[in-house]
Amino acid sequence: MSRPLGAVIGRYPSSDGSTQIDGIIKRNRKCRDLAFLVVFVAFWVAMIVNSSFGFNQGNPLRLTYGLDYKGNVCGDKHAHPNLRELELTYWVNPNQVYLSGSKNSQFKLANARSICLLDCPRPTDDGLNWVCDYPEGDIRISMDDWIDRNYDYYEFLTPEMRNSSLQLQGPCYPVIFPSVNVHWRCEFVARASNASLRHWQVMGGLNIDEDIIIDKTIHKSVNARSSVLKRYVADIGKSWPVLIVCGGLLPLFLSVIWLLMIRHLVAAMPWVTVALFNVLIVSVTMFYYLKAGWIGNDAISPVIGPPDPYYHVFGRELNHIRAVAILMTLIMVVSVLTSIAIARRILMATSVLKASGPFLDIMFLLGCVAAKVIGEVQALIIFPVIPYAMLAIFYMFWLSAALHLFSSGQIVQNNCDNSNCCAFDLVSKRVNCDRCCGYGVRYTPHIAIAIFFHLFGCYWATQFFIASSATVIAGSVASYYWARGDASPEIPFLPVFGSMKRLARYSLGSVALGSLVVSFVESIRFLLESIRRKLKVTDITPDGWIGKVLHHSSGFCLRCVEWTIKSINRNAYIMIAITGKSFCRASGIATELIMNNILRIGKVNVIGDIILFLGKLCVSLSSAVFAFLMLDTHKYRSSHNKISSPLFPVVVCWGLGYVVATLFFAVVEMSIDTIILSFCQDSEEHQGTAQYAPPLLMETLNDQNEMQRLTQ
Repeated sequence: MSRPLGAVIGRYPSSDGSTQIDGIIKRNRKCRDLAFLVVFVAFWVAMIVNSSFGFNQGNPLRLTYGLDYKGNVCGDKHAHPNLRELELTYWVNPNQVYLSGSKNSQFKLANARSICLLDCPRPTDDGLNWVCDYPEGDIRISMDDWIDRNYDYYEFLTPEMRNSSLQLQGPCYPVIFPSVNVHWRCEFVARASNASLRHWQVMGGLNIDEDIIIDKTIHKSVNARSSVLKRYVADIGKSWPVLIVCGGLLPLFLSVIWLLMIRHLVAAMPWVTVALFNVLIVSVTMFYYLKAGWIGNDAISPVIGPPDPYYHVFGRELNHIRAVAILMTLIMVVSVLTSIAIARRILMATSVLKASGPFLDIMFLLGCVAAKVIGEVQALIIFPVIPYAMLAIFYMFWLSAALHLFSSGQIVQNNCDNSNCCAFDLVSKRVNCDRCCGYGVRYTPHIAIAIFFHLFGCYWATQFFIASSATVIAGSVASYYWARGDASPEIPFLPVFGSMKRLARYSLGSVALGSLVVSFVESIRFLLESIRRKLKVTDITPDGWIGKVLHHSSGFCLRCVEWTIKSINRNAYIMIAITGKSFCRASGIATELIMNNILRIGKVNVIGDIILFLGKLCVSLSSAVFAFLMLDTHKYRSSHNKISSPLFPVVVCWGLGYVVATLFFAVVEMSIDTIILSFCQDSEEHQGTAQYAPPLLMETLNDQNEMQRLTQ
């Protein structure tokens, strides 16, 4: 049995030999794990420096739009010339597009000459359209006139310029192939206009290659993994109103409603939670089926604006949606079967309740006690708003910095000395073959490190805020328990603020250490999972059955380790709030206390934790459903604000909703766990009979026969 903590928690001996009700909740505290608090502060300073690099070097427009032949980002109003509404990238030389797709060529599409346009040009049936470079030099027309003329000023060219244009060296280029707006890139369709091609040949233009290659080259570039990842990140920036509403405000409202319901409808909440969870998981799955095109005609499309009726374009995003739809189907089946098992357990408890009178399922009993604690310490319902507001401010800063970091890099002109490309320069009035290649964004290795550092900082900060909130709640509930509940005048006024003060003064270092442990383990698990996926893709897996078992069980073991550490941390935060010990010492006390009372705690936590987990999923799934509905409006389906796929914004709203629900549900979760550990310690200190438990808890659990039945 562990060393009694009576001098720490229960009756504290005074100098005259008498006892007084007080404890370490008020006394004998000092700063713990201060070194890790210094590390956490230093990490925040590094986060700010890292983010400032992103704000200085990044431009989120690069994630969506391409670069023109001057190195400008399409759609950038600060570019020269002003490209505010010119968001589409168009490759003006069809032979360069063909050459970049040829197997025997080293020419890349990034080296091809491109320009920013308002819409994709189309060939005419009775003549030849042209797309000319931005007007400058001797071309005395404005950008607005250039746009109004459909980017064509061929009639103003000198004979030298016209001859250069017929050699596909500019400044004007013929529109031979129709093109479709695919994710703000004009993708060529491999069917040349016969009329335009005939006019071009009559004028003596250079031979233009016609092949299916020209159809696939741009499409392959648009659907590259890096391009898809950039669009997913850009979707977050475009859908920020959805993130605020469905990832912030809606979970806040639903979590408060859930807390009020758990306070007044304890016995009914398991049924409500299980039923609502099944409805929501089915709804989210059906939305994915809808966007995958398997239900109805609302599948996502990479084409922006009116599609070509003779040309069907499929994007990698659609495949991702379909894969997620299949995954959600499996999750839905498992969830429904699990819900049936939980419903049977609830029915069993209800039948016992009707037969025996008192609550024989300790989960319901502790739910009543937790509801009573929340009712007495009413500030507990409001308190999660404080870490919620701090997390909201942090996430807004973090997301903005993430967009800039992900789009950071140096725009440089590509080196294509062996490509033999030339282009007419309107300023120098001659054909230039030295600097005719396209531009690209050069990424250095430290950018990848900066992004990983930024992601780790987000997870650590989130865990820190959640841990701080849990510690404050545990300290408030512990004050209630060890002061004999509402029957004792020793309950401090506004115990939540007293617990916040103790956390800020003594235990921030311990919380920083606990959150760092969880973040570090999660990061290691993520890296190992990435390695396992790469080994699976390259078919480098062990041949023996022992190796295969180890390979497939490693992921499960890592998840078990992660869950165990999170569970230990949660109990450690409770003991930190009660005793004021360091993280390691508090974790040891909590672990020893749990092992000595494993039957009681196991009986309590199984169903209770599942119901609370389902409640968090209900809030987060509701956020996902409403995110689908908001993203299905015209605003996010039009050309300017169109998102490439609802997948990433919905997943982010799902995750944000879960974090917000975790903050608020910790009120109930930590209340129950704090009462459990306090009751177990109280019983150990007083020969198996708790002295400080609230009357509702003592009435049932002090009965030895009842306790025996509960723990068997």
